[in-house]
Amino acid sequence: MKSYWKLHKVPMVMMLLSCILYYIFAFHFERTEFTKLVVLFIGLLVLCFKIVQFEKLNLKFILATGIIFRIIFLVTIPNLSQDFYRFIWDGELVSNFINPYLNIPNDLILDPNLVIDNAKELLTGMGELSPKFHSNYPPLNQLIFGIAALLGGKSILGTVIVMRISIILADIGIVYFGRKLLRRLNKSPHLIFWYFLNPLVIIELTGNLHFEGVMLFFFVWSLYLLSMNNWKIAAVVYACSISIKLVPLLFLPLFLTHFKFKKSVAFYSIVGLSILTLLLPFYASEFIANYSKTVGLWFSNFEFNSSIYNVVKTIGVSYFEAKPWELIKTYGKLTPIITILTVLAFTFFRKNDNLSTLISSMLWVLTIYYFISPTVHPWYIIFLVVLTCFTNYRYALVWSAAVILSYWAYSDPNYVEHLGILTIEYLLVFSFMIYELSKHRNKL
Repeated sequence: MKSYWKLHKVPMVMMLLSCILYYIFAFHFERTEFTKLVVLFIGLLVLCFKIVQFEKLNLKFILATGIIFRIIFLVTIPNLSQDFYRFIWDGELVSNFINPYLNIPNDLILDPNLVIDNAKELLTGMGELSPKFHSNYPPLNQLIFGIAALLGGKSILGTVIVMRISIILADIGIVYFGRKLLRRLNKSPHLIFWYFLNPLVIIELTGNLHFEGVMLFFFVWSLYLLSMNNWKIAAVVYACSISIKLVPLLFLPLFLTHFKFKKSVAFYSIVGLSILTLLLPFYASEFIANYSKTVGLWFSNFEFNSSIYNVVKTIGVSYFEAKPWELIKTYGKLTPIITILTVLAFTFFRKNDNLSTLISSMLWVLTIYYFISPTVHPWYIIFLVVLTCFTNYRYALVWSAAVILSYWAYSDPNYVEHLGILTIEYLLVFSFMIYELSKHRNKL
């Protein structure tokens, strides 16, 4: 034990310091405390970097360290997001065999026979926005919500703990399949640790209960299966990823040039049938209209931490007297068109025949989508963090650090974003990205 302490003294001290910072974050932090948030986050970033630097070849140490960091949050209520209240609401409905896609919470709360425990507390916790809309979480995600509500013992904290355990297990799965995939791509297996110990990942997924990690578990598993040429099972697993979060839908056209035509058709067929199978228990005549309407709101009604849209809005309002509420609706109609054109460009003007190039195309497609999107929540960047582990680009790691600046909005009583602070965030991201593009211009 003494010899182990001497050998790993510095990393263990850094691990203990990180535990203290995560404890403060979990139990002694309010999301209005912006300065405290930034200080804690910078401290965790530095410690994360040094731990990986010292122990990148020590899987057991990194794995144990990452799990300990996550367990610190186990019995806490999320303090940077209120989305989990809607997760529990939907989970209560699913666990009672009620379709969560058919009615909005504001209507259900008026039902005297409502089966949801703590219904008023959950409705209040959601805030003003979420109760007005139908659920937009895909079927497999809803199933996880339902299981968590069932095992949570009708308790908010109990359900939170079950959800958190599922997210932690998913992160461990990402490390397992991520290391295997990195070896298949002839890259160092330790690169996946930039995901596993990343403070944004730990805080936003385990801490704030966002299910990007579960989606990414299926996504990375699917890519590993593709690397083994087990594409049929990969298609089923890929469908599971889409059924947690819709983001992987963006990449489906890229497989057209990764496979030959007949194989790509078979791949798409298996993905489509798998998604339909998962959707079947929730299907109703109103489902498509309700779901598409809710998803469409993200393009035309909401804005947060945007880059290009903020520039467009500033120019439009300042020089053309455009009305912001009309501008975002017009911009929201253009965003899907630009996204589709981007995906098609990377599909037909880039050779995606090998897996490394395919993953690189995915990285750039998602990056461009986030740049043009009017809403980029911090946890969205985590998908880029995973993709960047399998490429030669590292700008997503810079973004995962800089995106914490977007939380300034929570410190403002009127929830107003600070364009100067957002400018700093995107200057850091664009500067490092341009540097990397110039460095790897021949490969791109």
